[in-house]
Amino acid sequence: MATAMMEQITKSKGVASIAELREMSVEAGVNMVACQMTVDLFNYAQDEFIDEVSEWVGAASFLPKAAKADVSLFI
Repeated sequence: MATAMMEQITKSKGVASIAELREMSVEAGVNMVACQMTVDLFNYAQDEFIDEVSEWVGAASFLPKAAKADVSLFI
């Protein structure tokens, strides 16, 4: 229900969908990294991710990479 409501609100406000944002990010060459703790917590397998996810790292391993990046977002 929350997902449908968020999708409806973003659409009504003219905001790009998650799929559109992901597509634009891939086209822009964004390096996508998965949070290893979240992957483990929810028992995801690496083959369940989109091909553009290049690595699986924990927060401590991500921080040095983020420090060198122009922009980073850890969700």
